[in-house]
Amino acid sequence: MNKKYTVKLTKDERTTIFITINDEKTPKTIRNRCNILLLADTSTGKPLTQKEITTKYQISDICVYKTIKNYHQHGLEYTLRRRTHKTPPRKPIVNGEDEARIVALACSKPPKGYARWSLRLLTKNIIELQIMPAIGRETVRKTLKKQNINLT
Repeated sequence: MNKKYTVKLTKDERTTIFITINDEKTPKTIRNRCNILLLADTSTGKPLTQKEITTKYQISDICVYKTIKNYHQHGLEYTLRRRTHKTPPRKPIVNGEDEARIVALACSKPPKGYARWSLRLLTKNIIELQIMPAIGRETVRKTLKKQNINLT
């Protein structure tokens, strides 16, 4: 079977990879990519196959394939970069205005018949006062924790 993508590292690229691997601050994913490139390198002799690399480092075959493909198409810098998202994968449930209203409610006096706010009571009142159409106790807890507010 013909290989579609090959890795042929130069001396400078190899030294860059070794420096990256030995750096303590390098994340595991980048370190894995470095090891994949070193094992797939054809300039030092017979490289390991993609299946052998996956079993040696216990990573997916797609990861090995994409690392080799990225190196072949874009170069070393692109392959070893950290992936960042322009937007977070999920939108926040509570925005700034709602958060301020929740905090204000938690800091106010509890309703008649209650000595203090509980998460259940706070969640129920948030929905009754139409601050938010629906919200869970855990979201309320995280919102209060972010503001260092303790209900006890």
